[in-house]
Order: sequence, then C-alpha cells, then structure tokens
Amino acid sequence: MSYRLFPLILVLLLAACSTQPSVSNAPVILPDSFSETGQQPVSDTWWKSFDDQNLNQLVRRALDENLSLQAAYQRLLQARAVAERQEATLYPSVDASGGAERQEGPNNTDVNLFSVGLSASYEVDLWGRVQSLADADQFRASATLADYQAAAISLSGEIANTWFQLLAQRAQRDLAQRQLDTNRNVLTVIETRFGVGLSSSADVLRQRQLVAASVDRINETNAQIGVLENQLAVLVGQSPGRVQLPDGDALPTLPELPKTGIPAELVQRRPDLQQAWWLIQAADRELAAAISNRFPRFSIDVSLSSQSRGSGDLFYNWLLALAGNLVMPVVDGGERRAEVRRSQALREERVREYGQAVLTAIQEVEDALTREQEQRRRLENLATRIQLADATYRQLRNRYLNGAVSYIEVLDALQEQQDLRRTQLATRQQSLSNRVALYRALAGSIETLEQPSNNQNAINSENDSL
Repeated sequence: MSYRLFPLILVLLLAACSTQPSVSNAPVILPDSFSETGQQPVSDTWWKSFDDQNLNQLVRRALDENLSLQAAYQRLLQARAVAERQEATLYPSVDASGGAERQEGPNNTDVNLFSVGLSASYEVDLWGRVQSLADADQFRASATLADYQAAAISLSGEIANTWFQLLAQRAQRDLAQRQLDTNRNVLTVIETRFGVGLSSSADVLRQRQLVAASVDRINETNAQIGVLENQLAVLVGQSPGRVQLPDGDALPTLPELPKTGIPAELVQRRPDLQQAWWLIQAADRELAAAISNRFPRFSIDVSLSSQSRGSGDLFYNWLLALAGNLVMPVVDGGERRAEVRRSQALREERVREYGQAVLTAIQEVEDALTREQEQRRRLENLATRIQLADATYRQLRNRYLNGAVSYIEVLDALQEQQDLRRTQLATRQQSLSNRVALYRALAGSIETLEQPSNNQNAINSENDSL
C-alpha cells in the first residue's frame, strides 16, 4: 500500500505579525485508499440503506425526541451565546444615564437638579488580542456544532444496533419455539419406543433435558427482548412501556458494500474530526491572545453630560470629556509569560489529539472492513455446515429407528443442528451491526439537525426525509 504525507494543520494567520505564533505541523501518514470499497456512496441518512421502514421511523423519532441530543443542542446554543458575547467586545460600549435630585437651598428653598449623560469606552485592538479571543470562541462554537452532529450520528447508530438486536432476539425466540416443538416430538417418539422396550430410560432422560433447555432458552430470550424494548423506548425519549414499538422479527438483508472513498476525504467529512480541527484553531487564537496580552493596551473613554436646575434647558449645556488610557505591564511575577507557555502546551495538545483522532477514524473503517470480510466468509461456511448437519441428523435418526446406532449419536447431531441455526442468526445480526459501525465511521454531518423544535420535548430536524 502506497502512502502520502497529509499535513495535519495549516499555519493560522493572525492580525499582527508581532503576535503571530507558528503552529507546528504534526504530519500523519495516510494511506492512499482503504483496503476495500464498494460502489454505493454513503448518504448522511445511511440507515435508509437497510430499506427498513420501522428503522427509519425509530431513527427519525429519536432525532426528534432524544433528551441527550436535545441537551447537546442546548450546549451548542450556549457556545454560540458565548461567541456573541465575546464578539461584542470588538465594538464600543455606550451607556446612557439620567437623574433628578432635589436639594435644599438657601432660605429653606428647594432646588431641583436634572442631569443626563452618555458615556462610551473602547479598547483599541492594537495587537489583535480582542479579535483573537473573539475568534477563539467562534471556533469553539463550531467545535460544539460538530460535537452535536457527531452525537446525532452516534444516536442513529445506537438506534439501528438496538433495533437489529431486538429483531434478532425475536427471531431467536421463534427459532427456539420451533426447536422446542421438534424436541417434544422427538421425546414422544422415544417415550413410545421406551414403552415397547426399543429405547432405554437414559434416552428418555436425555431428551427431556433437551426439552427443558429449550424452554429455558425461550424464557431467557423473552427477558432479553424486554430489556431491548426498554432501551429503545429510552433512546426515543420515552419511558419504558409507554411507547408502541414496531412488530417484526425478520432481519433485513445486508446492503451492498458502500463506497469508502479515500482517507483524506474521511478527514474532511467526519464531524468528530472537524471538532478536533476547530479546537486546534481555537487554541491557536488563545495563544495569540496570550502573546498580545504582554504588550500595552490602549483604550478610549468618551463622556457627554449635561446638568441643569430646570428640565427646559437641560439639553443646552453639554460637557464633553475625552480620555485615553495606556496600560503597560511592567512587573507581574511571570504571570503573562506562564500563560503563554500554558497556551502553547494546550495548542500542541490539541494538535496531537487531532492526529490521534484521525488515526482512530481510519482504524475504525479498516476494522469494520476486516470484520465484514470475516463475517461474510463465516456466513457462507455456516450455510454449508447447516446443510451437512441437517443431512447428518436425518441419516442418524433413521438409523436409530432401525436400531443401527445409539440415541446419543442422534442427540449430538440434533444439538449440533440447532446450535448452528442459532449461531447463523446471531452472525447475521453481527454482520448488520458491523455494517452500522462502517456507516458510522464513514458518515458525515447530519446538517438538518441544526434547528430545535417548538416544544421542549423534541428537536425538529426540518427534513421529512430523515
């Protein structure tokens, strides 16, 4: 496999050259392609690839009503509010004041005093400190949006996995019931043969044990179904037992392998990687602000006021005051220098976190592709083994009825056949869950989840196609 050098980050340009920190590059070696790929592009609404309307409805409802996702949206609103608050410092602040006062004058006469005024203050951003802080909060808001989008992808994946597990358990219950019926029929045959002296009591006891095990398996499966139904209810924002879940026990067919693209595209598409990238830029702006904080600050204060004994001429006697303030750090015990070092270390931490996130993302795709190949081969092998097990059981059963073999051989063949069918179901479910993992590893942002709903219990995706 050939490789190329992918630069992790670019040099972030700041307002003033004197305060421009150099961002170190942490190169990550990316492969030119993934180990396997398909033809079908990955949609942001990837769950529709399974062609399961029940799954589509569950995902849509979860994206609308899941409380954890709503909480993530509120964190996004907080981050945007903080960014707006910091951006306001780029502009002058203006305050208005007014007052009225009654004073006792000479000869016990009262004097009314009225005053109005305007004041404004503004920090001249000589070194880009204020702009850098505003940019940092904007980048953090972008990172929070990416985190919100990543949470939506994670939620949709959890819904899909839980739904497939529920379908698999329902199918396992139906299979266990059919196997119980088969085991009871076999038990009837053996008891009949025992009554005429053709089978031993040990054969009867062994078959009764198998029947009891089948009953236990059904009970265990029913309990697991209940747990999964409760889990789905909570994921869609409802209390367990208060939501009507879709019926069905048929696992969908595994879709064709999606187009994986190239790793460089994955880096640009995944919201968790975008989040890490925005955090790098925020850290870089904070470093620039820390450097700028070591230089003088210059601010301007302007006030306009008027005072009069009567309201009629209040607006005719104005006093204008203009002041400039220059503050230069002299001795701070190394506080500002330490803050620069802290900001540098934080930026480098974000760079390495981003690099690790990129490597982890590529690993997730390759792991899913590897498991896809293994499970495909395993399902093919299981189909062959089931055919052989069916033929073996039929032959041994006939030979047992003819007195040619002992019942223990028939029992072993029957248990092997039933175990293989249960394993086949579990493997099909694992294949679907692995495909979900692959879709999640390749998925981009769900942009339609930007807007909240009109009520507190839902987030409106504003896209009926979800």
